[in-house]
Amino acid sequence: MRKILIPTDFSENAFNAIKFAIDLFKYEISEFYIMHAYQDEIYESEDLIDESDVKKVTETVSNSSKTSLERTLKTIKTISPNPKHTYNIISANNMLIDEMDAIVDDKNIDVIIMGTKGKTNDKKITFGSHTLQVIKYVQCPVLAIPENYKYTQPKHILFPTNYLIPYKRRELKLLCEMASTYRAVVDVLYISVSDKLSLRQKDNQKFIKEELHKTTLNFKIANSKHIINSIYQHIKENDINMLVMVNTRHSFLENMIYQSTIDEFGLNLDIPFLALQNIKRY
Repeated sequence: MRKILIPTDFSENAFNAIKFAIDLFKYEISEFYIMHAYQDEIYESEDLIDESDVKKVTETVSNSSKTSLERTLKTIKTISPNPKHTYNIISANNMLIDEMDAIVDDKNIDVIIMGTKGKTNDKKITFGSHTLQVIKYVQCPVLAIPENYKYTQPKHILFPTNYLIPYKRRELKLLCEMASTYRAVVDVLYISVSDKLSLRQKDNQKFIKEELHKTTLNFKIANSKHIINSIYQHIKENDINMLVMVNTRHSFLENMIYQSTIDEFGLNLDIPFLALQNIKRY
């Protein structure tokens, strides 16, 4: 059974991510956890003036959270009465990252799906701060859905890699099953000024080949030192409709997240983005 965690702030963008998740896994027996972490809302409330107000404001925000989750669940079941899907709602007086971490561990979540922006994110920024925090700190694959993205079956997936890290079997299995369900083609793109691979790189390439055996793989090379430009160019020239990268030490994504600005990292992405974490989980 596929286990999917979806955080929501009840924005249109958040519900769009829920709809995407439902469509993406419509053929799989799946359990969805729709969660709202509201601790920030308590302390940002205009009704909170001193400590004596905390209990009252907490109760109000908590009730609103539960009501909104119930309403969201009702809407989901109306638009997608899929017998393969079951749903759980979680309302938590906690910080978003802490609550997601706890749920990932407790429920053994396979993938987090979320919108790239919430209610308050800057329209000029491709990835909102919450999305980047989740990608950085929550130990689970994250599929980020762009604002206003209309669901499209993932038919052509781009997977840039430097082959320097041994990938984790569980995470590649997730990618393999998502891709094979829709008979997607996966372009494995090596971006380097040299087209030669070391023995370690060849071993890692072989592992990718073995783990993605159910899919059609195209191993490609971009002779360049400009990673972001090469990825963006490949997306535009090859009608890519999902980007997959790995967030770990010595990876392309680590360099982009920690050394680039958010705008540069965003790549002007208007397609779903799957960030694997390369963490050994069972």
